Parts: sequence; structure tokens; C-alpha cells
Amino acid sequence: MWSMSGRIVARTLAAAALTGLLAVSAAGAASAAGSPPGGGAVEDLIALPNGFQPEGITIDPRGTAYLGSLADGDIYAADLRTGEGEIISQGPGTPSVGLKIDRFGRLFVSGGPSGSARVVDSATGDVLETYQLTAGPAFINDVVLTHDGAWFTNSFAAELYFLPVSPSGGLPDASDVVTLPLTGDWVQQPGFNANGIAETPDHKALLVIQSATATLFRVDPATGEATTVDLGGATLPNGDGLLVKGRTLYVVQNFSNTVAVVRLDAQGRTGTLVDQLTDPAFDVPTTVAAYGSSLFLPNARFGTPPTPDTEYEVVRIDR
Repeated sequence: MWSMSGRIVARTLAAAALTGLLAVSAAGAASAAGSPPGGGAVEDLIALPNGFQPEGITIDPRGTAYLGSLADGDIYAADLRTGEGEIISQGPGTPSVGLKIDRFGRLFVSGGPSGSARVVDSATGDVLETYQLTAGPAFINDVVLTHDGAWFTNSFAAELYFLPVSPSGGLPDASDVVTLPLTGDWVQQPGFNANGIAETPDHKALLVIQSATATLFRVDPATGEATTVDLGGATLPNGDGLLVKGRTLYVVQNFSNTVAVVRLDAQGRTGTLVDQLTDPAFDVPTTVAAYGSSLFLPNARFGTPPTPDTEYEVVRIDR
């Protein structure tokens, strides 16, 4: 989550093209009836547009993956079963970093150095709302959706931001945005701090990785008090995106080209490092999303100078 450029690429997607893309996803799901979602006929390597500079990934129930561009904020949708895809929403010229899709098909997108977040309709590509989360030092990095809203991290400030969402899906007014200072064990460091974010298995607290210290924290969403998760002495260097499935936490370790697998207790207070996943195709993966028995990770390729012709892809591994 360090490399960015100001490339602005103007692309337009007609509504018919988007409809076709989603229809392909639905058809693919139907053709795989009897096998679990994400199992079987999904692509192992999904090519992204040259120069795209991916960072975040999220996947909807039909098997469509959505990715944000660090270059200009474009949003790309790809069918996991065919690898085909298209830009569905043009960016604002500033990065799109972490993103998640909700049950209404809306993408909650972290805005990096802009200090903002926006909500995008995945069916039309329209920006539904934009929220200025902070006017201070900012790299709005990652986002997690909970039962009552969206939480965002800021890698340059010791605080989280919350967008409350009503039970019927109503988006908040700008005045409803909550800023939650991080306290307790959290000590802000030079460089990148709060990075990936997820919910604890019991859905009562948040997990945040601090990249600068390779430390995982449990954060009380009511108070901001952060406590270090006891991993039995294990650390998580190059910790980036987080994903919790059941009581299993996946931690992307970007420059390590590894995904740490941690078994958590229900409250997310303790955990045990039980596995480390890697793949020869990894080239600085940043975030992770699950579909069936597979994990999908975009290669950010931070060690490769970005150009308009630089190739990028999403890698599938078993989980």
C-alpha cells in the first residue's frame, strides 16, 4: 500500500457491457451447479488492465471480483470463472485502496491520500456518496463492513472512521461520520500504521494490523481501546490486508509474498499461527477475498516501477 502514481485513464463502460459481464457471472454460477461457490471452474490467474496498479479486492456472491486502482481510482470488475472483466466506474483521479461490497451491491471504497471514502453502485458505476473522513494527514487504507456500517483505517493517523448504515441500508449524512481515536496499547509509529481491518469471529470487536510494528490489535469499537492480540510470540511482518472466515484469520504479508493463517479464539484476543501460504505467482499481494474454497489476491507489484504497460493480475490459491 505504498506505491501510487497520478495516471488518469479515461474509460467508459456502457450499461449493456456491465449487464453482460454480470450475466456471464450468473451463467457461470449456474453451469457449476452442484459444486460449491468458487470451487472448480474458477481461474487461477486473472489478468487486469496494463498499468492498473491494483490494491483492494472484494467478491460478490455471484463470483464477480471488484478491484480498485492506485493509479487513478478506477474500479474493475472481473468474472472469476472466465477471467473477463471491464472498468465499471471511473476513478476521481486519486487512489482507490481497500474496498468491500455490501448486500445491496454497493462498494465502500477507501480513498487513500484524499482522506475520503466513497460509495459506488456496482451495477451502474455511479458514485452514490462521498465522505471526507479527515482533513488531517491521511492514507485511508482499508475497510470492513459490519452489521451496522463501515469502518475505515488511516495509516497516517491513530484513528478509525465509522460510517453508520441503517438496517434498511440507508447511507449516513456527512455529519454522522464517527472518528474513533485509537488508545490503549496502540502507539503510533513513523511510516505506515493502521492497515488491514476485519471483525473478530464473534463480531463484537475489530482487528487491525499495524504495519510498522508487525502487530495485530483488537479494538473495542465503542471506546477505541486497542489491545495486542496474543499470538504466542509470533509477529506478522509486512502485514497488509486481513480476512476472517469463521475463527480463521488470513493476514496478507505483502513483501513477504505470504499469507499467514492464524487460528483465533472467538473474541479475537488470542491466536496461533498455524500455517503460511504462498504461491510462485505472488508478486507483492496486498489484500485477500474468499470465494468458496479459494482465496484471491491482487499482485500490487510494489517492487516493479509502475508504467502504463506494467502487467498486473489476481492470483487464486486454495485456503
